[in-house]
Order: sequence, then C-alpha cells, then structure tokens
Amino acid sequence: MDRYCVMGNPIEHSRSPWIQSRFAALMGHNLQYDKRLVPLDGFAQAIAAFRAEGGLGCNITVPFKFEAAAVADHQSPRAQLAGASNFLHFRDGGIHADNTDGAGLVNDIQNNAGVALAGRDVLLIGAGGASAGVLGPLIAAQARRITVANRTLGKAEALAARHAALAQAHGVQVDCAELAAVQTPYDVVVNATASSLSGAGVPVSPSVLKPGALALDMMYGPAAAGFMDWARAYQAIARDGLGMLVEQAAEGFLLWRGVRPPSAQVLAELRATLG
Repeated sequence: MDRYCVMGNPIEHSRSPWIQSRFAALMGHNLQYDKRLVPLDGFAQAIAAFRAEGGLGCNITVPFKFEAAAVADHQSPRAQLAGASNFLHFRDGGIHADNTDGAGLVNDIQNNAGVALAGRDVLLIGAGGASAGVLGPLIAAQARRITVANRTLGKAEALAARHAALAQAHGVQVDCAELAAVQTPYDVVVNATASSLSGAGVPVSPSVLKPGALALDMMYGPAAAGFMDWARAYQAIARDGLGMLVEQAAEGFLLWRGVRPPSAQVLAELRATLG
C-alpha cells in the first residue's frame, strides 16, 4: 500500500488524514495516510526514517515548513519563492519540495467562496511563513493591489522584495505597511498571522473592510471564531481556513497521484462532520 503522512508538532488536531483518505476513497486509490508527531529537533531524522519505511511523500505543518524546504534536493518555483514547503514527494531518488498553500487559498477564495481575485485590492496580514506561501499565487491571480501588513515593517518589505519580479510580470502593485498604519478599505482581507490561535484581538482596524468584503482567517474551528465574529460585526463576509486546508490537500493529491480529487464535495462533507 502506498504510504503518506503529515508531520508537525503539534499534530493531533490535524484533519489531513481524514481529507486525504476521503480523496483516496472517492478516486479509487489504495493508500495509507497517517499523522506523525515530530520532535522539534528531529525533523531531518523523521524524514529519513519515513523514506526508509517506504513512504512516498508527506505534508508538513508548523513548525517545520522552512526545514522542509531546506531538506529537499529539488524545490518547485513556488517553494523557492516562498522559502518554505508544506509538501514533499520522494521520487527519482530524491526529495522534491513544493508549496500548495497558496494554490489552496486562491482556489478556495475563487471556487468555493465565489470571489474573483482579478482586479481586487487584497490585504495580507502577516509576513511569516503562511504569508510567504500564498503571496505568489495571489499575485498570479491578478489582484490589482496587495498590501502586506506586518508588525515589523522590515519583514514585510523583505517578503515583497522577494516577489517583486513576479509582481512586475503580472502588473500587480505590492505595498508594505505596519499593521497600525493600514486604514484604507480592501475587497479581500486575509489573516495569515497566529493572532487567532493565541486568542489575541484582530490586529488591524475595521476600516480595512469594504462593505461586503471577504475576510478570511487561515485558521479554522474555534481558533477562527474571533476573527469571523469581528468580520461579521462590520458587514464583511466571514470565512475560515477549512476550505484552504482542503484545497491545498487536493493540490497535493494531484501532485502525488496525478488526478485532482473532488475538493468541493470533501469540503462540504468535512464541514458537516465538524458541525
């Protein structure tokens, strides 16, 4: 049986095994997908052990996405641009890294939420690994303007500089700002910080929300509740990160197995399962 897994720390909460197993069942693929808790200082050893056991690939979650990119023999352009990887494929005698987070976010926004990104103004809150994984695909989706807002301005500027050539090629304006300085309204607001996970307040002013704006938190479940309540209070359309999770998993399944699974169906089933 083909074997895959998701690695992280913590990992018990992960829905990836359910999602990938459901994809496999619907597509008629025989595979095993598990989750593995990896010691904080043991990522490279965990990858080597899984490969030795015959594993074919794995998804990577916090805090190992930067290490995943570094351990790879080959990186896709998406992984190179992000400097981080949530997807590894063991083939041709090496480790191939990719980053499917951005494709998952864009597909969820456009296909599931029904919001076209072309010509829109997008606010990306945060400049860490989560933002690094999605900025490139947001640019490729032809947003008109993307502002990267972060507590530390220099970190946002470094992320934008890494994407400058891509932004120029697509004619997309990429700005940077400190969180407190962002006041103008946007069509789409994406929270890529850990503020929801820690229970902290929303790090930007409600003035960033255009009437009817889409406000998406990359977290899901109880962790996203505060951000979603804030968005609804200011007449925005609130969305959590569950759709992004399913869509990035579908992108990974496509890369591993060569076929794209029915992500919308699995997302609907997962939301029903979670109540």
